[in-house]
Amino acid sequence: MILHVDMDAFYASVEQRDRPELRGRPVIVGGTPEGRGVVAAASYEARQFGIHSAMPAITARRLCPQAVCLPVRMRHYAQISAKIREFFQRFTPTIEPLSLDEAFLDVAGTEKLFGSACDVARQIQTTIREELNLAASVGVAPNKFVAKIASDLRKPQGFVYVPPDGVAAFLEPLEIERLWGVGKVSQKVLHKLGVRTIGQLRQMDVSILRDHFGKQGDHLWELAHGLDERRVVPDHLAKSISHETTFAQDVSDFDVLRACLLDLTEQVARRLRRQKLSGRTIQLKIRFANFRTITRAHSLPAPTNVTQTLWETAAELLAANQSAATPPVRLLGMGVSGFDNRGPQQGSLFADEETERHSRLDVVRDAIREKFGESALGRGARLTDQEKSSGGPSE
Repeated sequence: MILHVDMDAFYASVEQRDRPELRGRPVIVGGTPEGRGVVAAASYEARQFGIHSAMPAITARRLCPQAVCLPVRMRHYAQISAKIREFFQRFTPTIEPLSLDEAFLDVAGTEKLFGSACDVARQIQTTIREELNLAASVGVAPNKFVAKIASDLRKPQGFVYVPPDGVAAFLEPLEIERLWGVGKVSQKVLHKLGVRTIGQLRQMDVSILRDHFGKQGDHLWELAHGLDERRVVPDHLAKSISHETTFAQDVSDFDVLRACLLDLTEQVARRLRRQKLSGRTIQLKIRFANFRTITRAHSLPAPTNVTQTLWETAAELLAANQSAATPPVRLLGMGVSGFDNRGPQQGSLFADEETERHSRLDVVRDAIREKFGESALGRGARLTDQEKSSGGPSE
């Protein structure tokens, strides 16, 4: 059995925990009170007004003028995320983090020590609540896809268990929007075909899905049948390390996309350094609103885990594949592969002096954060300026 643990409105919940006077009030993390920038996260009270992550802050302010707008404290959230991961490691070493606020856990073989998968899930949920005063939702299921859907079904503080022989019954009544990759455009196509639930999609011939969605049709058919053979892969065993985010609403604002990409890049860089990995190939993944998905990659002369180098390359890939003519974006992802575990390699005696400087800064910054916490050291000015120009990171 696989667990998917997903923190509930993570950034906003942390702020409400740290400032009790904000509990029960609509809270927006990201952007400014004047409406500049983008929303990184919204409390459940704010979501009732239609506010969601990656929304322009000016739109959020219009929807809910009384909302409390707070700056992003990414290092603080990362510090809390590290504590949550420590809780996971009490039960299993097989952990695949997806972002700061969610992860897959494989608990096979832990029954004699900790009980069933449901027992472990309950203990993790309780530990997070009692030791951090935060809420997490957990899905327990035979595979990743079903576990992720289960964790999202009864938020906040949800707990959903799907037994191996209950996958079909669990999926059948759910809306097709629950399937990975089904956005507004594909949803309209499926509705025209008379398909509104996963159960109805499961009854369709796969050839019909191929006609309308190409190779993605096979993927939809497999998900509708609850098929997902991917294993939980810890960072140190992965052939690539990546993060991606699916937007609640399709995004066409380049600054919003750039801000999200910066956040993804920072998370990937931290994971690389934590596992003492360096990669040569930087990958960008974009899924557009029309369901078309592209992947673009650029190979560097030498492997690296330097945040600045990864960010510059990823940003160039994004800029080269976004214009006013491209459709809105449904999903954005960034990853690194082509690992060399010897660490960053110098490719040029003179040209890499700046890279070496950023590498040393990363090492020092990571060491200080490890000893004193994520908030102990701020980021260098070069990335800070870029982050400000892009409106800040997005959850």
